[in-house]
Amino acid sequence: MTIVCLRGDTALDEQDLRAHLAAMLRLENTAVLLGAGASVAAGGMTIMQLWKDFIRDYADTALRFSNDGFITQEDTVLDNFERDNPRALPNIEILLDQLEMAQIDWHRRKPASRNLKTLKSDIALLLKCVVKAAVLDEDAWAKPPAFDRFPYHVKLLQRLIGARQPGQASPWVFTTNYDLAVEWAAESVGIHTHTGFVGIHNRTFSPQSFDLGYRNINAKGEARFGCNDVYLAKLHGSLTWQCTDGEYRELAAPEAWPKLKKIADGVEAVDESLMVFPRAAKYLQTVGFLSGELFRRFSDFLARPQSCIILTGYSFGDDHINRLLRSALLNPTLQVIAFLPEFIGTDPAQIEALKPEVKRLIALKSPRLTFVGGGANAYFNHMVDFLPDPMLYDLKEQEFRDRIKAISGDENAE
Repeated sequence: MTIVCLRGDTALDEQDLRAHLAAMLRLENTAVLLGAGASVAAGGMTIMQLWKDFIRDYADTALRFSNDGFITQEDTVLDNFERDNPRALPNIEILLDQLEMAQIDWHRRKPASRNLKTLKSDIALLLKCVVKAAVLDEDAWAKPPAFDRFPYHVKLLQRLIGARQPGQASPWVFTTNYDLAVEWAAESVGIHTHTGFVGIHNRTFSPQSFDLGYRNINAKGEARFGCNDVYLAKLHGSLTWQCTDGEYRELAAPEAWPKLKKIADGVEAVDESLMVFPRAAKYLQTVGFLSGELFRRFSDFLARPQSCIILTGYSFGDDHINRLLRSALLNPTLQVIAFLPEFIGTDPAQIEALKPEVKRLIALKSPRLTFVGGGANAYFNHMVDFLPDPMLYDLKEQEFRDRIKAISGDENAE
């Protein structure tokens, strides 16, 4: 597996990277940040895939966006986004901002010269595509998925938990995705997930639950604090959240699915109160009670001493998250490891092709910043294979085996 890895201004090979990851996962606090790319292996879509589907399925809507000046005509041509004819993706954040402002302006200038009803319908179609991309697998909503349905998410959770030592805090999973890949993966292998919601039949949001944990009451000493749980913060919302009379609830997948299916089929409009859709104004939405609390937990984690966060499937396209990551570098013991498929080399031309935020971080040459690239080798499904297997931490067991071999004189003794 060929990779490109840069820690500060030092290149690392695959063995160095594995050793670095093993050491980082032993720190007091560990977390991962999952972006859209982390759900692709589970059936999700990247923003590029979402846009290609949109202009293919709703060509008339895309053409109206072009005619009204929201996008260029070239943005409506599917061939412009194929591999053999690459082109910069339209900024969907800016597009949704412009559409929202146009809707307000057209409503204010009644009688509108343009069809306001059509504009609202077109916006709803774009938002519907965002929701549809997060459904992943319709069959999984009706019945609990098997553990092999989300193998890479399962492996990620098991290896994060396996690296925890007695007395250390459970790992965190921060994600910008609306889907249920993490929850389904955890449930399929018996890992408890703290989402901030408590209750059985009426699960309401209670942020104090993030300060609680589990312990084995039958164990003694530090063994009481063995880890079999993760904390999950869905920074942009979830498909299963619902707001009723100002109270946020988390629905079971089978309960939420009937309405979601109607949204995906275009029968019902999207409820924007629960999800933070990809637009530049989204960090204004994150000041609310639920999202604001989750971002506070994210910021709080980044400020903890002896912490490591691994970024995967995240393209540095969210300015509000980028700001928090930049500010967190003031924490002298924070380690950041970012897997970026587009990071293919350290030549000036290759660095120049990256996003401005990535270039800014690489230019710092900080040994606390590690970037891992190499095209498909840096995808989420390959990233989890770089994480050390829990058995690699059984150093005492290996030490005992070596002693037995030495005593018995049998090189093949186990």
